This record gives sequence, C-alpha cells and structure tokens, in this order.
Amino acid sequence: MDAETKRRIDNARDALVGKVPDPKGQVEQITIALTYKFMDDMDLRAVELGGKRQFFADDFAQYAWSKLMDPGLGAQEMLKRYSNGIDRMSDNPGAEPLFRTIFANAFLPYNDPSTLQQFLRVINEFEYDNSETLGDAYEYLTSIMGSQGEAGQFRTPRHIIEFIVDIVDPKLGDRILDPACGTGGFLIAAYQHILGANTNGESTLTPREKAKLADSLTGYDIDPGMVQIALLNMYLHGLVDPHIHEYDTLTSEERWSEYADVIIANPPFMTPKGGIRPHSKFGVQSKRSEVLFVDYMAEHLTSNGRAGIVVPEGIIFQAQNAHKALRKMLVEDYLIAVVSLPGGVFNPYSGVKTSILILDKALARYSDNIGFFKVQNDGFDLGAQRRSIEQDDLPQVLDDVREYLRRSRDYELTDGWSPATGHVVLREKIAADGEYNLSGERYRVRTTRASKYPMVRLRDVAEVIAGQSPPGSSYNNTGDGEPFHQGKTEFGEVYIGQATKWTTDPRRFAYPGDVIMSVRAPVGPVNLTKDKICIGRGLAAIRPDHANLTTEFAYYILRQMDGAVRGSGGTAFDSISIKAVGEIELPLPPLDVQRELVAEIEGYQRVIDGARLVVESWRPRLEVDPGWPVVELGEVCERRNGAVKPSELSDVNDYIGLENIESGTGVLLGVGDPTSVKSAKTKFRHGDILFGKLRPNLNKVWLSDRQGVCSTDIFALEPSNPQVDPTFFAHLLRSDDFNSAAVARVSGAQLPRISWQSFATLPVPLPPLETQQRIAVEIAEEQAAVDANRGLVGRMEGRVRDVVGRVWG
Repeated sequence: MDAETKRRIDNARDALVGKVPDPKGQVEQITIALTYKFMDDMDLRAVELGGKRQFFADDFAQYAWSKLMDPGLGAQEMLKRYSNGIDRMSDNPGAEPLFRTIFANAFLPYNDPSTLQQFLRVINEFEYDNSETLGDAYEYLTSIMGSQGEAGQFRTPRHIIEFIVDIVDPKLGDRILDPACGTGGFLIAAYQHILGANTNGESTLTPREKAKLADSLTGYDIDPGMVQIALLNMYLHGLVDPHIHEYDTLTSEERWSEYADVIIANPPFMTPKGGIRPHSKFGVQSKRSEVLFVDYMAEHLTSNGRAGIVVPEGIIFQAQNAHKALRKMLVEDYLIAVVSLPGGVFNPYSGVKTSILILDKALARYSDNIGFFKVQNDGFDLGAQRRSIEQDDLPQVLDDVREYLRRSRDYELTDGWSPATGHVVLREKIAADGEYNLSGERYRVRTTRASKYPMVRLRDVAEVIAGQSPPGSSYNNTGDGEPFHQGKTEFGEVYIGQATKWTTDPRRFAYPGDVIMSVRAPVGPVNLTKDKICIGRGLAAIRPDHANLTTEFAYYILRQMDGAVRGSGGTAFDSISIKAVGEIELPLPPLDVQRELVAEIEGYQRVIDGARLVVESWRPRLEVDPGWPVVELGEVCERRNGAVKPSELSDVNDYIGLENIESGTGVLLGVGDPTSVKSAKTKFRHGDILFGKLRPNLNKVWLSDRQGVCSTDIFALEPSNPQVDPTFFAHLLRSDDFNSAAVARVSGAQLPRISWQSFATLPVPLPPLETQQRIAVEIAEEQAAVDANRGLVGRMEGRVRDVVGRVWG
C-alpha cells in the first residue's frame, strides 16, 4: 500500500476519533462512507459509458455523493442529507443485495456537522477502481480494530493467515467456510491462494471457473458490523457477490446441515457469562465457545475435508471433561498436526498463547501419527510494537509440515524421519493416559545432536560442585561475611549482580572463572562468576579443567542448550541432580577453535549489552514549562469504580497486574489469565491510563489499548477533559517529577500506597492540546528508537545462536 493511501485512512480515523473513539466504530463508519462514495463512482462511470445511474436514481438521486460534496451545501444540510441517505439506503431498489446489507442498521452515531464535513472530505479523496491497492488499504484499516475484548475477537496477522492457508491448501472446487469470519481475511487468502495456484503469468481459470471459485467461499459472523466490514473487504478484493451471513454458529441450527471441504478460522476465545447455550447436535457437550467452535468445524467437514484452526492453549491441555472429550474426538478421527505459535503473535491486542490445529478427515482415517511443530519466531519480535526481525521459522515449518503431510499420504512416514522443526508421535501414545494432551514437548524424545567435534560428558572436562545453603541463623543484610546467591534469574541467566544477602557461615563457593547453573526451578540458566560468592542449593558451580575446556566456551554452549538441560519435574518444584549435570553432553572443539568461536560471540554480545543498556536506561523526559496552567489531577481524569467479582469475569480476556507493566516505560509485558483471579478486580476500557498505586510501582503506568480487568493495586483513570491527550498524560504520570510528588503522599506501613483522595489532588500541568500532542509524538519517536534497540538485541541473540549451532552441526 502506498503511503498516500495510508495517510488518507489515518486522516479519516483522526477526523472521527473525537466523536467515535472505538476503533471498530471508526471502521464501521469508514466502511459505510466508502461504500456510499463507491456507489456514486460506479454511477458516474456508467453515465460516462452512455448508461444510466443505478444507485442514485429517482427518489434517491437527492442523496448522490456528488450532491453531498456540492461546495454550496452547508454543513448542517450535509449532515441531514447524509444521515437520511444512509438510513434509507438499505431500502434502495437500485442497490444490489451486497450494498443493501452493508447499509442495514447503519446510522450516524454523532450530530456534529463540522466533524462530518471534515470526515467526508477525506473520504472524497478515495476513488473506486476495484484495485488491489484499495483492497490492501481496506485491510490496513481493519487491522486497527485489533481486539474486540468483549467478543473475544483478535485480528489474525496476515502472515499467519497465509501460513495456515498454505498448509491446508484449498483447491478449485473445494467448498470453503470460515464460521467466525470477522473481516473475511481467511476467505480472501483462500481465494488468492487458489488464484495463485492457477496461473502461468496470467490466470488460467476460465470466467466460469472464477465464478465457481467466488461462489465456493462462505463466511458466518454473529456481529452485523463485522458482516458489513467483511462484505466490503471481500468486494474490494475482487469478490463482487460475497456470501457472508449474519449467523450465530453456536446456537442456531439453520445451517447445521451445510458442510465444507475446507474450514479455516480463528474463532473467538471468549465464553460469555453463563456460557454458550448451544443446541443438542454438538458431539461434545460444553458451554465453552472455543470447545464448541472446534467441535463445529470438525463435525462440518466433508469426508475428505481439511481444516486449519487457531486455538488457545486451553484446548491443548486443560483437564476439564469437555476439553478432554474434544481432544479424544480430534485424535481419533480428525487431527493430523499441531503447530505451536509463540505467545506474542497477537500482541499488542493479547499475549495469549495459541496453536494451530490441522485437521484432515481422510488422512486421519489411515495415519497412525500426529505431527507436532513449533514456531519460535514468526519474523516479528514479540513486544507490543511487533517490529520486523530477521528470525522467521514460518518458511521452514511450512516446508516441514508439507513434507510430513506428503509422506503421510504416500505411506512414506518411516521411523527414521524427523522434521527439523518438530517431531512425530503415535496416536496411541497420545491416547495412553486418557488425557489426550496435545502439548508437543510432552512427547519429545531427547537425542544427542550430531557434531563434527567429539562429544564429551561435562564431568569429564569440568568439576561440578553442588551448592549448599548455610544455616538460616547465619544470614544478614548488613554485608557481614560472604555474599550469598541462590539462583534468581534475569534475561534467561542466573542473576549475580549486587548481593542482597550475606552469610557468616558459608558452605560452598563459586570462584571467578566458574560457570554457575540454576538447578532448581528454573533448571538450566547459567552465568559467569566474576567474584567469589557463596552458592546455595539452587545453584551448581561448573569449574572447567582449562586444559580441554575454556570457561567462556562452556558458558556459551550451556547457555544455548535449547531445553536439553531438563529437570526431574518433581511435585514441589523442578530440579536436576548434580550427577545429571555431570552427564550433560556437549561438543568439544580444540582450544583454539573454542577461543575463535568465543571471540565471535563476544562481538555480538557487546552489541547486545549496549542495545540492552539503551532499552533499560531510556525513560521519557518531560520538560515542564512553568507558564503552563496547573490543575488537580482529579479535574482531568476520573477514577473507574466498581469491583468485578471473579464469577463475573467469564467475558473478560485480559487481566493486568503490576507485574505486567514495565517500570518507567509503559511497555506491556504480557497479560494475565482472568480465570486465575481469586478476588474482585477493576474493569478498565480502551484509552484508560492504568497507574500502579503501591510505592515500589508508582512508575508503572500503561495507556490501555483494550478492555479488561486490572488489579485493585492499580488506578484505572479515564481522561475526562477533552483538552487531555491520553498519551501525553500517560508519559506525565510516569515521569520522575510526578512520581516524587506521589511518593510524598504515600501512607501505610505494611503496604505503602497512595489513596485516591491524595492522588486526585496532585497538581499536574495542562499545556495546550496541540503542545501535548507534539510532545507525545516526540516521545513516540524516541520510543521507536528504543524499540529498534530491542529488535537489535533479538537479531544479535540470533547470531549467537547461529554460532553455537555451527558447533553442534
């Protein structure tokens, strides 16, 4: 998409945001206006070709777009004419069913002539030409909806959609269904996939075949607004008569008898309060939406049907009877592969962990196996900004899944074959314990990797020393004795920074030059010791003999063992014995090769350390002009009140606790699971500012981009003054000056916090709105540079993995 088209879309949203703050509402209004404009464009084209107006003829001629944009028409008259036009358009006899459906229930949600005038002038810059550019532009527009929290809908990234479609591989002649279609992205991708498979520079499909292909695509959605959006999205991608139906897939029986050869979907993960009330035809009895949707899709495949379904982790391993019954049904009759996705694929809308279920009803009848594949990186970092990175496993995973499916269909799936990004498991092994757990790592058999260098046991080239905790009476925090460390981890490594505990009766030591390893929950993280320290039971010291193994090489190899260091999985906590540490095998190059490899790695590590320092050090700074007006915080922000009980959280997807907000930056560090909440919480909305009110966490401030619930240790603030820019105020509230003022009002001995009464009276500057917006943009530019350093850390860590990978072969 060209920058100019993107600018127009952004301008249209900017014109609406003051009156229509909800992104989905903005998309609906832009959808209606674009359709209105395009209908008039097509009328003008018909007239130019010697024909007649179709859409704006007879009584509807008064509503023509060209008359709306008449320079002599006043803003108030424009408002009246446009409002009446969209209200009546669903009854326009000249409009095709597609357009009448888009205008069904359409209305103007505000009564401000100047806002409408500004908005329609932006829409007037678009011209309908049925181009792919316009289709891509509309897809960009729908992407801003992100998450509709109350409906459990999360926009599926385009590259994930295309990945799923490439695996399922819809063909010309297949009936294709998305029973929770949202904006229609899966159906459009399937259409484009089939077009791409039938071309040799230009399409090889006949007009009849293209019409048959278009007719084979069907989508359902319960939300009439989403139906409108999907219809226009598909229309702009060349599907002039899309079959999108407003339909409740889980409770209606009207279309139960309709089956499909291909089903592709990312169904809603949310179950409303009280659960779904489905009819009795489902094979699995449940009130959970994700269970019912997967059941529906499996049961509605034809005898040779295939499906690709995005599911939350609950489907994979939860122990409830409905989840187990669903997995049993899938394993026995439908499932052929599971692809695990990284946890941040849906960021910034949700940190929910997901997988893709690949169903193939025909193949499952004679294949004894299920393939498990894992995507570590999808080409984007897993932070809120989802910036592009070099690491992208999707092409390799796609190749591996395709090869696995080919071998399965051709009876060539031999015991010795193993995909690079996964492994294959017998169905009977998955069914053995009755849980039908679909976590791939549960069934992985660990094998020693092949290396061109000899493999040695760690105990043959290093001394392994178990940590031993001193008696409790010997500990102090005054610096007396030896610094004591137990095994805290940070950045995936054992943390050995400034000690917080000392002991006067040390038992075991690690010395400079030792590698220390965490041996108790979590098992495996390592680090290099620079000073003599006392180590407790959670650590082991690894002391290389230096005649065969250098400290640095041992450290980098052990740091990248990629899950090969595994604990016992004990009932209390995971742990590994000292004997097992000694049995770890690693490749052993000659000493000069070890040093060369370490030198290369340390070059990348210096870049990592520098970039990480930028990320950790940066804090947005606000220079307050003493000439700005000053008001009390309570005058510009209102507190969200009303506690929500755990029993009322079934319709909530995201829980935000203090642990989910990064200090000083406002970066969201994932989200919590509302089902784990045990006490009442506070509901927040899109655009609210969340502020941690406990003393250690006053600089944990996040500008919400969704709906959810948060800890009662957080104020949920709604900007209530139209002269407040929420982004600017979020930065202001996490600034050092504001935090110093807030700390001065903290009270309480056990759990120091600031009360609302004290918080609301804190003075805050209120510069002009345009000044706030300018400062917010400047900080956003700095944030982008910091995010680039985050991405650099990821890329350099990938280089380190590549170097270690060469050692393993």
